[in-house]
Amino acid sequence: VLDNLNTHRPGALYETYPPAHARRILDKLEFHYTPVHGSWLNMAEIEINVLSRQCLDRRIPDAATLQQEVAAWVGDRNKKKSQINWQFTTEDARIKLYRLYPSIDD
Repeated sequence: VLDNLNTHRPGALYETYPPAHARRILDKLEFHYTPVHGSWLNMAEIEINVLSRQCLDRRIPDAATLQQEVAAWVGDRNKKKSQINWQFTTEDARIKLYRLYPSIDD
């Protein structure tokens, strides 16, 4: 899952690696771009950060173990009903992103 940063594109791999190596990497990836604007992206980034700190902060030997560890972490988070306390309100968004909101002239 990628935001729309200009470096988040397949061509960046070809700029960094030899073509054959870049192709091998790309064959293993599936790109999913996020919307340009949306607070859910921030919440997803927070959740991924928590996952990284609580579950992925060590060497995991293989994909099967990774899947088991993440599934156990997700199950525990769901059981605890963990939440993100998102405090970016619509009013805050209208102030910060005023250029994106239409103005209503009376």
